[in-house]
Amino acid sequence: MRTIKEVILQSGIKFGTSGARGVVSDFTPEVCSAFTLSFLDAMKKTFEFKKVAVAMDNRPSSPDIAASICGVIEALGLEVDFYGVLPTPALALESMNNNIPSIMVTGSHIPFDRNGIKFYRPDGEISKEDESAIVNNTKEIISSKKSLPQVKDAAAISYMNRYSEFFGDRCLSGLKIGIYEHSSAGRDLYAKLFTTLGAEVVSLERSNEFVPIDTEAVSDEDKQRAKKWSKEYGFDAIFSTDGDGDRPLIADENGTWLRGDIVGLLTANILGIEALAIPVSCNTAIEKSNSFKEVLRTKIGSPYVIEAFDTLKTYNSYAGFEANGGFLLGSTLEQADKRLTALPTRDALLPFVVLLSEVVKRQLPLSKTVQSLPQRFTSSDRIQEFPREKSLKLLEKGVSNPEALVRSFGLEEFKVVDKNEIDGLRLTLNNGVVVHLRPSGNAPELRCYVEADSEQDANTLVKQVLSKIQNNLNLK
Repeated sequence: MRTIKEVILQSGIKFGTSGARGVVSDFTPEVCSAFTLSFLDAMKKTFEFKKVAVAMDNRPSSPDIAASICGVIEALGLEVDFYGVLPTPALALESMNNNIPSIMVTGSHIPFDRNGIKFYRPDGEISKEDESAIVNNTKEIISSKKSLPQVKDAAAISYMNRYSEFFGDRCLSGLKIGIYEHSSAGRDLYAKLFTTLGAEVVSLERSNEFVPIDTEAVSDEDKQRAKKWSKEYGFDAIFSTDGDGDRPLIADENGTWLRGDIVGLLTANILGIEALAIPVSCNTAIEKSNSFKEVLRTKIGSPYVIEAFDTLKTYNSYAGFEANGGFLLGSTLEQADKRLTALPTRDALLPFVVLLSEVVKRQLPLSKTVQSLPQRFTSSDRIQEFPREKSLKLLEKGVSNPEALVRSFGLEEFKVVDKNEIDGLRLTLNNGVVVHLRPSGNAPELRCYVEADSEQDANTLVKQVLSKIQNNLNLK
């Protein structure tokens, strides 16, 4: 028998910013067993449990991977609570409620020929230390058979009740909401919940094929779709998510998709959050709003945001969010006799319910709420199939000579006034523009974020920078 470490090392599957990711063909039964065995072995050192919760997204490869995972759990003599297709935050919530570990099969927004596995401790997301323990386990693999137990619905019910009980069953009363369902893991829940909360709901574009929605790089087609739907139906908002339902995609009444960090900023404001932990890629409107007692900037990835929560525990309330829109509630909130328990993992539902409840309360359209913020605009896009080695070579040049890199983007009239290397390379220019380049942690992609004083400038500069990288830097 080979050791767990050997199997994982030879698989080519690595941890990124959001779980272990790789091409589907690399997720063999042996590899799935190795990750599962090692994760549970790590959990046994701190927690006692007799069950493990498992769920998956709608990718065509997910049931087979889930079957391998469930099979090895049963081979260890543990019981499986299998929740079928379910949003990741719903699984995390149920795991924490029951004080048991959980495993989510999902590749989130990456293409369907790839997949991934996320791991949750009984008290929340695994840490970077946990990841290291998982990949360095030298115990031997055990044999097991694939198994998919009967699907339970308790996690889905608990997730929906979380919001209806705290916000009230009429908090969305009078609103007309479109749900862009595509292949989202939560598509069977959202219409039920929003209807329960008093909204009129229209389901849109359900797909039997997996759709890799990236909430940080919305396609031109989806931008046009949202405007068309809003004009046709007269929506107050459109709601969607990425593949596993932990990152929201929200459009206002005009069909304009909102940036995820703007969604997070509005959500934190409305909830009265005192302190924030956010990745370095988030919009500077957060600090400019002067709404928080402290704002900590971290590397990109929810583990880093959660790690920063330890520094914020002296505040009455603290939270985090990412540029992709996923909102992490670090502390429990109390309102009258109601409690919203902490859920320190990315969640798509909380920000949407918060924002649309505010639309009902204030009787102001969502676009007006956005306009109340300091007007800084972020645009982002990516070059796909861009090997990480090329990204690192590009960043190396930028670190050693940022002025030359900026000139290569066609921005020779501007000077670099700040260089940030927390995660990737983030350059601030003397005209206030921010250009942030970062290799994806989950796929062979180079991401570019540009922040400017106008949306048009941000959009134009993102295209310009990525075009220059592709065509002029001899890094193809």
